[in-house]
Amino acid sequence: MNAKVLLFSVAAAALAAGGCSREELVKASAPPTSVNVPAAGNTAPTARAGAQAAGGAMQMLPDFAAIVDGNKGAVVNITATKIVSPRAQSSPRAQSPFGANPGGGDDDEDDPLSQFFRRFQAPVPRLPLQGMGSGFIVHAEGVVLTNAHVVEGADEVRVKLSDRREFKGKVAGVDRLTDVAVVKIDAKDLPMVKLGDPSQIRVGEWVLAIGSPFGFENTVTAGIVSGTSRSLPEGTYVPFIQTDAAVNPGNSGGPLFNMRGEVIGVTSAIYSRTGGYMGVAFAIPIDVASSVAEQLLKTGKVERGRIGIGIQDLNATLAKSFGLERPQGALVSAVEPGGPAEKAGVKPGDVILSYNGKPIDNSNQLPPLVAATKPGTKATMELWRDGKKQSLNVAIAELKEDQVAKAKQGGGDTDRGGKLGLAVRSLSPEERKELGAPQGVVVEQVGGPAARAGIQPGDVITAVNGTPIKSPDDLRRQVEKAKGSVALLVRRGDASLFVPIEIG
Repeated sequence: MNAKVLLFSVAAAALAAGGCSREELVKASAPPTSVNVPAAGNTAPTARAGAQAAGGAMQMLPDFAAIVDGNKGAVVNITATKIVSPRAQSSPRAQSPFGANPGGGDDDEDDPLSQFFRRFQAPVPRLPLQGMGSGFIVHAEGVVLTNAHVVEGADEVRVKLSDRREFKGKVAGVDRLTDVAVVKIDAKDLPMVKLGDPSQIRVGEWVLAIGSPFGFENTVTAGIVSGTSRSLPEGTYVPFIQTDAAVNPGNSGGPLFNMRGEVIGVTSAIYSRTGGYMGVAFAIPIDVASSVAEQLLKTGKVERGRIGIGIQDLNATLAKSFGLERPQGALVSAVEPGGPAEKAGVKPGDVILSYNGKPIDNSNQLPPLVAATKPGTKATMELWRDGKKQSLNVAIAELKEDQVAKAKQGGGDTDRGGKLGLAVRSLSPEERKELGAPQGVVVEQVGGPAARAGIQPGDVITAVNGTPIKSPDDLRRQVEKAKGSVALLVRRGDASLFVPIEIG
């Protein structure tokens, strides 16, 4: 299984032994456009790219050296230290032949051996856990941008410049949702990078990464942009830039440059089966990172917009079910009762084609745009509903944790969904109250096309092709009217999603 690897090189220093060992910190799984963090200064030298040989038969590789010379002084090495006890780094019970914890902690209070060890064992020294990452200077007065996972929870942060000067860093703010952090150091007149425009990125263009993989400072690697607007687990509000520039643990927080010498991203993660680089790396677009950094510096927190909907991508079958020529947009699978979207008239089954004039080709493009919208303002959305386009204005609320009721099974009447191969029953009054929904039927048995599409017993079908379902008869009528395929809006646990089913 692939894992998202946060590019943070970790070393535990054993004080008693006087040595150190290194290991990679691996985490399973891995908003918004705004004004950049104030930065001014000389631009990096322009690289020579695409110079053609005589006759136009050959092209020379880009000149990366000019970009490195113009920016290496603004790239820093960051060492974060956290003091932990040995028990946090190992399993005491695995070491103790008695199953007790000689050092205290998670021991059995009723075990006399545990009490004995706790009373008579000498105090255990606390050990420093060190991690190394990268960063870059965005303001000459000592403002450094890096990843949140590089410095979050650290007891001490040290920032080392390319000229070997070292400073104690102060974490000015951390945002986990985007994995962005700001560190300040007491220094002036520092070299700094120039920020670019990620919206101008083209897949296939050359990029350059500078960082400290495995502690090797100012290491330079090059590659191309291999994808844009990538959505990753735990990265809902970041349209990641994908690149094949080689990055490894220790590169976290380093800059990704375009061929104009401008920073277009913050190196953040790789996908890997081994924990090391395998050709796919991801960077946070600099407009997202700089907007977050600006808010952290001003207020210490990040404000995000929300409209209260659940969305999913459309495949060819779903697009056909809703009368679209091709799969596009974000399909609304759930609308929060009383939320901004419901008040504006958004319904499950709507397909959001654009947001504030920006086209939505797939669903992962929408959350960053909504999050970037200031709460209290209004946004315009173009929807596809009942075979035609329409526009709605929605008031943006502030992002907070959504709560969705869970479905329960109960007694009631049963009926069959004909072509689908379903046995369903009406929702009981208790279930309607629990779900906060006035319509839907519960799946009790499943087979045929519905089973092949992934429908499960306990699912609640609330709509067919965008039409609400209140009873088994409603389901039968809507399925009989459909031609070729149907799109069922299904509620399962905490989630709602459309499931396309081919019915011939």
